[in-house]
Order: sequence, then structure tokens, then C-alpha cells
Amino acid sequence: MTHSFFSPPAQDTYVLRNVRAPRCLLKAELPAGTTPTDGDLVAVDLRIAKGRIDAIAPAGTFDAGSGPDLDASMVLPGMVDVHTHLDKGHIWPRQPNPTGDGAGASRATGIDRAANWHAEDVRRRMDFGLRTAYAKGVVAIRTHLDSLAPQAAISFPVFREMRERWAGRIALQASSIATLDVFTRDEGRLLADIVAESGARLGCVTKSMAHPADTMPPDLDEALVRVFQLAAERGLDLDLHVDESTDPAARSLIRVARTAIAQKFKGRILCGHVTSLALQSDDFIEETIAACKEAGIDIVSLPTVNMYLQDRSPEARTPRWRGVTVLHEMKARGLRVAVAGDNCRDPFYAYGDHDMLDTFTQAVKILHLDHPLGDWIRAATETPAAIMGLDCGVLKPGGAADLIVLKARSYSEMLARTQFDRTVIRAGRAIDTTLPDYRELDDLMAA
Repeated sequence: MTHSFFSPPAQDTYVLRNVRAPRCLLKAELPAGTTPTDGDLVAVDLRIAKGRIDAIAPAGTFDAGSGPDLDASMVLPGMVDVHTHLDKGHIWPRQPNPTGDGAGASRATGIDRAANWHAEDVRRRMDFGLRTAYAKGVVAIRTHLDSLAPQAAISFPVFREMRERWAGRIALQASSIATLDVFTRDEGRLLADIVAESGARLGCVTKSMAHPADTMPPDLDEALVRVFQLAAERGLDLDLHVDESTDPAARSLIRVARTAIAQKFKGRILCGHVTSLALQSDDFIEETIAACKEAGIDIVSLPTVNMYLQDRSPEARTPRWRGVTVLHEMKARGLRVAVAGDNCRDPFYAYGDHDMLDTFTQAVKILHLDHPLGDWIRAATETPAAIMGLDCGVLKPGGAADLIVLKARSYSEMLARTQFDRTVIRAGRAIDTTLPDYRELDDLMAA
């Protein structure tokens, strides 16, 4: 094993003694008087048996012979990335984005997709991203797949193959992504069929190729109705890119919510980005959140990527805002909210490493998810798992012993120093956390 600061015992049953875990993620009864420290952390012993969490008890319950004393090290469940783009990942070396903004990212990605995204290219880059995420302790991922014809017919079969290959290690889901106007044509129906065949989610971005400069295209409402109808006819959930813009005129989210209500849509709806909502009046924000709550819409913020892309200027000008949505207000009013990694080493984000612990750490700083930290760790674990309909992202008796053990003893230590030496445990056993070498992709980058 590499990088890990400790290895758990080799036997089937052992105890991780004297660890700290977020109380909000512990689905176990602890004795009255168990007092959280450092905000939400509590001192516990975790007994592991045959790859599962067998018991959760106050620290000191089990004797020294049962397992290692981890001296207050933090333990988290495996983390969940509910919004990423594995099909775009790691193309930066062959197709950088010279402007660093959204328009440049779209142009660069379109060029690279047309030239290079054959099945083997997508397969190898996707596998590279999955191996990286696995080594970081990610247990579930939902990836968006660029779906303008003919790419959907290439990428969705690769996704189905990768989902089967990675079963039992990373739970994989997919969503299509195309512009809204596609769904007003027969291409949209064919795409919905591919999505349904793949057991995926129907997704789009609230933009139109027919009106590329318009953040509220004239065909928005017609196209939204068609998207909802196509999804309802096939029993599909929806996962939409909405209002990823610095333009206050971008107000699609409330239209999505009202369409869902009018269509009496029964499926799940996840909306990502919605950055322009932060630029609206307080009254409109309240109205939009209320509509989302009525429609049952979940929200995911992509703080690192949107902070990178948005409010850039071709001149030497400092950005004026953070490029994130009103996550605090949404959570306070009962919406399920998550943070996720989004892009990785592609024209939309030059950096990243498929590491949800790092994404959460950055989100705390960008979105001020601190003072107090409270239960915000749920936004990278339990909440995205629930949005995906998965039983993971928590610590509970009977649950899989898929854990991340940190040398850090507190949130302060965790957030201050990159946790390169984390121990990743899957089914009770420490895994090799060696990361794949970028050199593996050199021949693809030569394209």
C-alpha cells in the first residue's frame, strides 16, 4: 500500500478504536450525553466484521486487543460525486482553453470531440478518471455524457461497459447533456431512447444552439415541456445544467420548476450550477426556491469549476464574484443540496483530480460552509447518495465498511492540510491508493 498512514488489521473482524466521525453521518444510537467536539465530531469505536460496519460505540468501549488506537483520527464514509464529466476528462494537454472562460471551453471541447472522441479514447480516459477517484475514496459517481449526435451512440455504450466493469467498486450513473433545442426535434426522441436503454438520466443544458447568445432562448418553455414529456414517457429522472451564467437575465430555474409542477412530473429532478440565481433580488430568490421546493428539485453546486470559469476578463482584471449559487438559503428552506467535482483537466477546468474530499475542502472556503461547519459534510456524502438513490455516504451498523481514514483529528486539521496520506478502506480492507500516471495517456494526447 502507498501513501496511507496506517493499515487496518488483516483479520475479518477488528475495531478502529478512538476515532472521530461526524455525528450527522452516524446512523446509530449513542448514549445520552455523548457530546460532539469540533462542531459535529464525536469520539467512537467502529467494529468491522466481514467487510461491513458491525457496531458503532462510544470511544473506549472495546479493549486494546480488538484493534488499533487511531488517536482521534477522523473517519468518513466513502464520498459521492453526483455531477462530473468523465467523458471530457484529461483532454487539456491536447486541447487547452486559451481564454479560460465558458465560451472558450465550449469551443475547445467541440473541436476535440469531433476530432478524437472515438470509443477507445473515451474508454481509456474514463477508466483513468475512475481509477483516480477510487484511490481517493469515492464510492459513487454520476457522469454527464456529451450527447449531440453522433457522440451519444459512441459514449453511452462505453458508459454501460464501464458501469459493469466497475460494479462493486464505484456505483456509476450517467446523464445525457445536449442543448435544449435538440429535444424539439426527432434527435431528442432518439437520444431519450438511448438514455432509457442505458438506464441513465435525461439531461440537457438550458441553452439553445439556435440562439447561442440568449440566456433565455425563445424556445425555452416549449423545449422544457418536451424534455419533461420524453422523460415521463420513459420513466426517466432528469439532471439538468441550469443558468450556468454571469448574466442576471438567466432565470431558467424557476421555469424548470414551474414546468415540473404543470406537468405533474413524478421523477427526480437535479439541477446543477444555477449560478445566476445569486445575482437576483432577494424576492426573486425566495420565489425561485419556493417553486423548487414545490417541484421537489434538488440542487448541486460546482464551486471549483464555476469559480474558475466565471467573471474572467481578457484584460488584466480581477474577478468580482465567486461564481456559486445561493446554497445556504436553499438548504435552510429544505432543499437537498450537494457539492460535486464537475470537470477535471479539460477545457472547462484545467485542474482537479477526481477527489471529493478536496472538492468539499474547497467548497467550505468558496461557499463559507463554516463557522459553524455543522452538517455540511453531508453535501459530499449522504445527500448526493440520496439524490442518486444509493445506500452509501453514511456510517451505520450493517453498512459497507467503505471508509476514508484521515490522520487529521479535526476539521481544522483536515481543511488546513491536503490529506495525501489518507487510508482508503473498501469492504474492510485497505486499498492501494497509488494514482494512475498521466503518462498512460500520452499516446492519446499526441492526437
